[in-house]
Amino acid sequence: MTEQLIQLRNEIDAIDDELLRLINKRAQLAQQIGHRKSSAVYRPERESQIFARLQQANTGPLKNEHITHLFTEIISLCRALEEPLAVAYLGPQGTFSQEAVIKQFGHAVTAIPCSTIDAIFRKVESGAASYGVVPVENSTEGAVGRTMDLLLQTPLKVCGELQLPIHQCLMAQHTNLAAIHKIYSHSQSFAQCQMWLNENLTTAIRINAASNADAARQAASDSNAAAIAGRKAAEIFGLEICATNIEDNPNNATRFLVVGQQDVAPSGRDKTSLAMATHNQPGAVHKLLAPFAQYQVSMTRLESRPSRATLWEYVFFTDIEGHQEDKNVAKALQALRDNATFLKVFGSYPAA
Repeated sequence: MTEQLIQLRNEIDAIDDELLRLINKRAQLAQQIGHRKSSAVYRPERESQIFARLQQANTGPLKNEHITHLFTEIISLCRALEEPLAVAYLGPQGTFSQEAVIKQFGHAVTAIPCSTIDAIFRKVESGAASYGVVPVENSTEGAVGRTMDLLLQTPLKVCGELQLPIHQCLMAQHTNLAAIHKIYSHSQSFAQCQMWLNENLTTAIRINAASNADAARQAASDSNAAAIAGRKAAEIFGLEICATNIEDNPNNATRFLVVGQQDVAPSGRDKTSLAMATHNQPGAVHKLLAPFAQYQVSMTRLESRPSRATLWEYVFFTDIEGHQEDKNVAKALQALRDNATFLKVFGSYPAA
């Protein structure tokens, strides 16, 4: 071993010692803050500001996404010293929803798998979970209707959002595609991978599963079966990866919402989600949306769903830029209240 290599390793050891001291110092400060505040332990706006500041200060060679991942875990561990969080998600283990929980909250949480989206909302409403992570839309397959319907009914608020790239893998007990006669997966995953399946497994029977993780579980007990799921499911159920990134759209992503009991303060780069309805008459929708243009509020999403209250009546789900406490957004929302037959603001939160 050369003298220069020894010196470099000694420098790394010294830096590691300093990092250890500083991380523990940060944890002590987080504990002190926790003892002095009565608000929620999870502060999405504060964490968003931290990530934005660190990314702006980052000079490399680590990429911003790596810095965010690193500090998500540091914040997660420090947060757990104040109060361990329980987060409900659409299970079982190995789903993309579980990956979304880890991306948003880090590993230092208690992740509670639920069998349905309804169960996630019930866990949070009852206090059995601090937060829930629910899918709301996919870039390929569109909105998740059940989440949108439950947002109308629940007293919970939207506290955050995240986007998770969705890379589908084909997995089985082996890698021999010729021996695969049936494929298990969730219906949305089948829809996202139609082109690849039509080209590579034309004769295999496609069987819908409750989740991709459940599909992997079933494939693990059948040598003639495969599953479409995320790489994590293959690790959990001991399956071989037969093919990776088989989704039709390489930019396939799912947007998740974090639901909880709290209102979130402005972060400086926010989004507000709401639902509204108006009279079924000519010009009513134009009049309903006019306040956004009047007060220069940008809409990033507009989607309609049946109201379930009256036949052929619709509720419009909308995302807008800005926080509901921003002056222009507040004025637009007040004008909406004057024009709409129904308005519910789900929450304001840091934009992903």
